[in-house]
Amino acid sequence: MLCPFCTNEETRVVDSRLAREQQAVRRRRHCDGCNRRFTTYERVEIVLPAAVKRDGRREPFDLQKIRTGVDRACQKRPVSEEAKDELMRRIEAHFTDRNEREVPTSDVGEVVLSELRALDPVAYVRFASVYRKFDDVEEFAAELRRLAPGRVDEEDPV
Repeated sequence: MLCPFCTNEETRVVDSRLAREQQAVRRRRHCDGCNRRFTTYERVEIVLPAAVKRDGRREPFDLQKIRTGVDRACQKRPVSEEAKDELMRRIEAHFTDRNEREVPTSDVGEVVLSELRALDPVAYVRFASVYRKFDDVEEFAAELRRLAPGRVDEEDPV
């Protein structure tokens, strides 16, 4: 590790501790060249696949975009921040575990829908209405019928 003050290569670790909710290691280092101390952090780098859009464009997998959509879908719903955080961890783990270099955004949307369906039916329908781009009320009603078969009457205009 190079010293940030004198760029000496001879540095040593004098203390190590867990940091950031045990997701990183904080190391205090000492430079043998200039006798100064500095701190470094070591953490696991999670590599997510690239997201391939419907038009073929590729962009980095963006968990923040997903979180924004989840937050909007869950707005004014009895869904805790902890539940949304756990949902995001499962989504991240799902795509990390797949160990693929690229993933279609349609797969991402379906995983988010699946997770939201289990979390909150209203949030699921809200997200689905945007994700699936419902063009009319009938498409919306059809999704409601799929969500809860037998609970929405075919004759009822919702």
